[in-house]
Amino acid sequence: MAELIQERIEDRIPELEQLERVGLFSRAEIKAIIKKASDLEYKIHRRILFKEDFINYVQYEINLLELIQRRRARIKYSFKKDEIEHSLVQRVHGIFGRASAKWKDDVQLWLSYVVFCKKWGTKAQISKVFSAMLAIHSNKPALWIMAAKWEMEDRLSSESARQLFLRALRFHPECPKLYQEYFRMELMHAEKLRKEKQEFEKASMDMGNFDHPEEILKGELARIIYKNSVSKIKGAEFHVSLLSIAQLFDFAKDLQKEIYDDLQALYTDDPFTWDYVARQELKMESQPGEEQPLTKQARAVEVGRREERCCAVYEEALKTLPTEAMWKCYINFCLERFSKKTSSVPLRGKRLERTMLAFRKAHELKFLSEVQYKQWIELLLCHNFFTEALQVAEAGTELLKDSVTLWQMKLKVLIDSKSPDIAMLFEEAFAHLKPQVCLPLWISWAEWSEGAKSQEDTEMIFKKAILAVTGANSITLKEKYLDWAYRSGGYKKARAVFKSLHESRPFSVEFFRKMMQFEKEQIFGWITSKKN
Repeated sequence: MAELIQERIEDRIPELEQLERVGLFSRAEIKAIIKKASDLEYKIHRRILFKEDFINYVQYEINLLELIQRRRARIKYSFKKDEIEHSLVQRVHGIFGRASAKWKDDVQLWLSYVVFCKKWGTKAQISKVFSAMLAIHSNKPALWIMAAKWEMEDRLSSESARQLFLRALRFHPECPKLYQEYFRMELMHAEKLRKEKQEFEKASMDMGNFDHPEEILKGELARIIYKNSVSKIKGAEFHVSLLSIAQLFDFAKDLQKEIYDDLQALYTDDPFTWDYVARQELKMESQPGEEQPLTKQARAVEVGRREERCCAVYEEALKTLPTEAMWKCYINFCLERFSKKTSSVPLRGKRLERTMLAFRKAHELKFLSEVQYKQWIELLLCHNFFTEALQVAEAGTELLKDSVTLWQMKLKVLIDSKSPDIAMLFEEAFAHLKPQVCLPLWISWAEWSEGAKSQEDTEMIFKKAILAVTGANSITLKEKYLDWAYRSGGYKKARAVFKSLHESRPFSVEFFRKMMQFEKEQIFGWITSKKN
């Protein structure tokens, strides 16, 4: 082993001599490099190998390369790169090669090798690295996509990228991401060819070598991929993802229309389709001959018209597909538009009215989910509609009696409206809910009581809660109880609560830290009073 290492160190001598000769490093620095390199070489030639040793060696060599670059820039010396940097880069390739052969399953190691190749300009080597990596990790679509993108964008080889995608699809015939990226690549290829043709025509050059058929220039290869992919991968979301990609390319209008028409024909029973079609109305441009709105008021009117067109599509969808999922799409659209800032009071009022109406209709048809009841109540409270908020909360808890979220919202409305029956309603909520989900309600009750009731009442609530809430949920409750005791009765009260709880497991470290902090504050206060 010693002979091999000595040989490898001697192989470095010519580059090190060059470094010293051109003034990039001093003799002392060269000696330090030799010593460090020897240590690193010994580590990667031991009987038992460790990945970290290879990584450290690679990092050392990369740091050395970067230092050489900085010193070249400082002294403005740009010669002898083949004798210096090239040799170092080849050595790193060797180290990475050994490491990736030993730890084949480490994807991060392979990717580090790729990053190194990209940074230090060894493009030919990257294709080999990707090829070796994919031979082992053919089950990872993301790596196939990465390799194909490299061939397409960096090596400018559409054919190599195409071959990689075709190989990848043999391993993953139903992978949506592969089809999406392959589809995008073919459209990019067609766009590139179209630009080349335009340049030829603009320069009035001979187009004898430009023999690509018109179908290719129109994106026929992308259309074939589209047809193959939708025959294997069903669903409106995948269909829309391909349409979104096609819309990035102006020349693919016919393909866009074909995908759009297929979407409407194949997935009329999917809420995602209707949601997408409706939202397209927002993007519709003004008709030819119509003047573009210039003033803020005119723009607001135009936005209002577009939103009305969207709503018309949604209303048609709700007749065709009256489901909870479809109502959810419509309500989400209304909420999104309402959240958009506008200086137009009529537009904002119209958005609020539309959103409230959507909630009411969905509620009448019993198509509202727990989340949507919560959104509705929050919207009502935000605009101080307390009476309707209470009605909605009561209706929600009547339909979804086991929803702790809706009981919380109902109690919040009652607390905000200063109802006299709060305690009774908390008890009613506990009667309908499972004890393990009631922690937020107990905390809300205690917090309300602290501001509205006596200390005795609040403590009674905490004691009831400790008995009702068990397991991990009780940890938070105990911390809240201890905090309240210190706020309301000082150290003595906190100490009494701590003693009453200290054998009631489970606890958190924070529970004991709080008590220790209270003890410290007590001692500090006692010392301060003595001094005074």
